[in-house]
Amino acid sequence: MGFQDRGYSRDSHQPFMADWTAVMTIMVVNIAVWVANLVAAGDFRISEFLSLQGDLPQHLLKAWELVTYGFVHAPLDPWHLIGNMLMLWFFGREVEEIMGRGEFFRFYFTAIVLAGLAWLVSVQLFPDRGGSVANYHLMGASGAIMAVFAVFIWYFPRQTVLLWFVLPVPVWALGLLYLVMDVQGAANGGGQVAHVAHIAGALFGLCYAWRGWSLSGLGDLQDRLQTQLRGFRRGMRVVRPPDDDDNDGPSRPRDPDDEAMQDAVDRILEKISRSGEASLTSAERDTLTQASRRLKERMR
Repeated sequence: MGFQDRGYSRDSHQPFMADWTAVMTIMVVNIAVWVANLVAAGDFRISEFLSLQGDLPQHLLKAWELVTYGFVHAPLDPWHLIGNMLMLWFFGREVEEIMGRGEFFRFYFTAIVLAGLAWLVSVQLFPDRGGSVANYHLMGASGAIMAVFAVFIWYFPRQTVLLWFVLPVPVWALGLLYLVMDVQGAANGGGQVAHVAHIAGALFGLCYAWRGWSLSGLGDLQDRLQTQLRGFRRGMRVVRPPDDDDNDGPSRPRDPDDEAMQDAVDRILEKISRSGEASLTSAERDTLTQASRRLKERMR
């Protein structure tokens, strides 16, 4: 049994839902926000507060709307939510198996932001029938869902799906049908559907799969910030004066190798907490095994 399999090696303060898949976590958040919006509709409209407003360029302090809009859906139309979540469930699980949990989160959030930005640009340049951009708002996960769908089509183009749950078609044909409908919808002014956001999400997904992109650099940035924060905390460590009982013999110097090993183990355990044990590399597993061996030797 290795270090990572022992009970005392696990983080007892893992956040709630740490073991859930990214797809399941995203679905739960979307459903919870929709239910909360429905319950609080008479007092506070969550959907209006979190949706992406067309006049965001005039209110840049509300830039968080570029993310939050992707987790709210039409409060009076449950099919808006159901349709998006069904597509995420059917296609997102396979895509997450390919990417891994952490990379899927990064991909999904990036798709939300890019789809929202594309919609914002289209609203500024081509307001429907000359209306004020302040009257436009965007909500829904469909831009990110289309990005996930595009990646699925890239890896599984011949996978058969049931159109309208009846007609079997290859998934690439369904994707082509969606693209034609979105291009036509965008050319005709969009109506109630954010076709530009759909197209932007799909293009991002296709480019991501085609070019073999990886957004792990965002996760590495987070790791570096956490490492710097740990170093800052160590620099502010409180020094306890030695007790009388400690004066019986010389103090034991700290082994630099042990400190380096502990730092490496801390980073690996944080990665397990964030992305799951399956995300570990063989080198990281070897590090945990070596740390487990050292710990057992000291306990003898």
